[in-house]
Amino acid sequence: MPIVVRLLGVNVRRQRKLKGMTQEQLAAVAEMERSYVSDLERGTRNRSVAELGRIADALGIEPHVLLLKS
Repeated sequence: MPIVVRLLGVNVRRQRKLKGMTQEQLAAVAEMERSYVSDLERGTRNRSVAELGRIADALGIEPHVLLLKS
């Protein structure tokens, strides 16, 4: 799995937890399935830039934050 995909998943999970959101809540706000969010966080799916934008919007952050190394 590419490092950037794994990094994205780690950052989505971190940001979601910082916001106090469940996967279900994030999925609802981002208009996605919960299983999709779960797969993303585990790094088992490679998402498109448009989906990255939807997730960032749902978390109230800029998309690039999800690609930063911690």
